[in-house]
Amino acid sequence: MAKLLLDKSQFRAAIKEAMQGREAKDASFSLAWSNGDLRREHFARWAENHYHYVGPFADYLAHIYANAPDHATEAKDFLLQNMYEEELADIRHTDLLIRFAEACGTTRERVQDPRNMNPVTRGLQGWCYATAMRSNWVAATAALVVGLESQVPDIYRRQYPPLLEKYGFSEDEVEFFELHITSDEVHGERGYEIVMRHADTPELQNTCLEAVRDAADMRFSYTKALYDYYVRDFKHADPELAAVGSV
Repeated sequence: MAKLLLDKSQFRAAIKEAMQGREAKDASFSLAWSNGDLRREHFARWAENHYHYVGPFADYLAHIYANAPDHATEAKDFLLQNMYEEELADIRHTDLLIRFAEACGTTRERVQDPRNMNPVTRGLQGWCYATAMRSNWVAATAALVVGLESQVPDIYRRQYPPLLEKYGFSEDEVEFFELHITSDEVHGERGYEIVMRHADTPELQNTCLEAVRDAADMRFSYTKALYDYYVRDFKHADPELAAVGSV
């Protein structure tokens, strides 16, 4: 742990280092996705879980917003903008996710039913709520925006092309992924700026580094569990969708 206040370049490097070896893009489900080894039934299970992780993201941000001090104007403005983009922009991000899910053979009802997420996803969702509500607002921003959201562009840059080229989806069906490559790159960078500006003591910097590390671990575990539950362990597959083959 650093005992002296790191400058911005040192702190940013430390944040990057805290995530190394824990990136979700390297988890088994992500690798199978990128390599063309999955089937549409696997993507259906992914969507049914992912909805319950990202669906409440505006709620997580709202808790951070409520805990942020009034003087952190630029941070609160960013959090509001991020919430707006999730819920009130041209189309809700969750509706794009459901569009993809339906193309995989599942239904809106199944996606929205919390009984269809596995226990690791349930744990990730609970951790996000707890972190947003109970942690220092800067550390919560480090966890959710930097540790989780900033990973998305690197993940989806690998996963988007195979969806079109290997799995046969249309561009309309996979708009969810294309949108998040650009939007979350902006969000992640804003998150870095907020954390580097407002983590202004060695103790708070260390708390943020721990939060980023935990967030990366949580997303990696969530992504790995998708492979363990739905690809490696077929007993968790939905019998009604098990006959849906690769495309």
